[in-house]
Amino acid sequence: MTDGPYLYDDDPAPLHTGTPRPARALILAVIGGTVAVAIGMAVGLPLVKGSPEEQAREVTGVFLAALAQDDVETAHGLLCAEERARVVPGALSTEYTPGGTGEIRSTIADEADGAPVQRVEVAWSDGSTSTLTVVSEQGARVCGTSAG
Repeated sequence: MTDGPYLYDDDPAPLHTGTPRPARALILAVIGGTVAVAIGMAVGLPLVKGSPEEQAREVTGVFLAALAQDDVETAHGLLCAEERARVVPGALSTEYTPGGTGEIRSTIADEADGAPVQRVEVAWSDGSTSTLTVVSEQGARVCGTSAG
C-alpha cells in the first residue's frame, strides 16, 4: 500500500473488522445438504424411471407396436447390442413375431448369466405365446425370444 494523500481525511478502514467465526456450521450444512440430495436422488430415481417391470413392459409394448407397423428401424433400435449384431433389420419380423400381432400378458423378474432380466410373456393373435427377454443396457432393451 502507499502512504500518500488520501481522498478522504481518514485512513482506509481495514477490510475485516469483526472477530473471526468458525465455519463448522456452514461446512456441516453443506455436507448435510449434499447427503440429503444424494439420498433423495437414490429414492426418487425409480419413481422417475419406473420399476424394472414397468420399463420392460414399456419397451416391449413399443417394440411390438413398431413391428406391427413394419417400423423395423425403431424395433431394431430397441434390441440389445448382441441382438442388433445378430439379427439384420429385414429378418426382425420373422425372428420376433411368430404369430401375427402380440399382446403383453405378464412380466417375471429373472436372472441370466448373473445379471437381472425381465421375462415378458407375449400372446400372439394366432394363439401361440413366446417370451421376450428384456435387459438393462443403456435403458431397457429386448435381448432374445423363446417359444412359450
